[in-house]
Amino acid sequence: MDTAAELVDALVEGNRRALARAITHVEADSAIGREVLRLIYPRTGRAQTIGITGSAGAGKSTLVGALARAERERGRTIGIVAVDPSSPFSHGAILGDRIRMQDLTSDPGVFLRSMASRGNLGGLSETATGVVDLMDAFGHDIVLIETVGAGQDEVEVATTAQTTVLVANPGAGDEVQSMKAGLMEIAQIMVVNKADLAGADTAVAQLRALLAIANVGAWSPPILKTIAKTNEGISELVDAIDEHQAHTRSDEHAAAERERHVRGQIIALARAALHREALEAAETTGALDTLVEEVASRQRDPRSAALELLDSLQATWAASRSSTP
Repeated sequence: MDTAAELVDALVEGNRRALARAITHVEADSAIGREVLRLIYPRTGRAQTIGITGSAGAGKSTLVGALARAERERGRTIGIVAVDPSSPFSHGAILGDRIRMQDLTSDPGVFLRSMASRGNLGGLSETATGVVDLMDAFGHDIVLIETVGAGQDEVEVATTAQTTVLVANPGAGDEVQSMKAGLMEIAQIMVVNKADLAGADTAVAQLRALLAIANVGAWSPPILKTIAKTNEGISELVDAIDEHQAHTRSDEHAAAERERHVRGQIIALARAALHREALEAAETTGALDTLVEEVASRQRDPRSAALELLDSLQATWAASRSSTP
């Protein structure tokens, strides 16, 4: 399995080792990884892709584990992409989700991959979308995507998942109120987890009030209560996910929704690639260091420095393109 084509052939035949190697190439953004993604994309689109997002401490990992077990009981195979936060200094990650879902790793019907966010601010890593496609092409019935858990900026999961589940917990207070600025707009299902704690009904009422003023379109997100550690409410959550998945595939606006989904995915990936290339170019040319010194010494303001950096990068890229035969 040395070439992209060989990896793809083995992957679609159900070779777990090939899937693991393909994911490694995609995470490294290698030439083989990019070619694998190009080759497998026509084979994607069959799996249910489900995003689990919400604030840290809401119990997302426990909920994902409970969902995976419930789906397995219904005879479905599961891929799990768990994105853990990276250190801003070492860029390493604890990858604690593998510890919380340890019992699932011995199930041949489950494939779990923990990934570091690598500083991505949208709740996913840049390569998570590609990993989801690999798990889809592999033949998994369900692909669960758990985001970092940083807060209301975690909206990129909506460009990767067909169904996004927003997880809150009792006692969130102002945190629930803040969701209306970001996460509320992307959720198709809302879950109050840890519903055995005081304040669960209040959290449901807050979400219902926010939902009443949100622009929800043709699908009105249900609000469910769960206790993931004891599996209470999990079966109802699986049913709600199935209902939304059926809605997305039968609704008269399904084609337009798919185009909107793909548009967001392309834009998110282009933004991430542009951000990465811009930083690499800025470091290579030394333009960033000079501007940092000038701003730190109050010789110029950050906004004008950013605009000058952008102008410098555009000039560098233009010169590079003009010199290419």
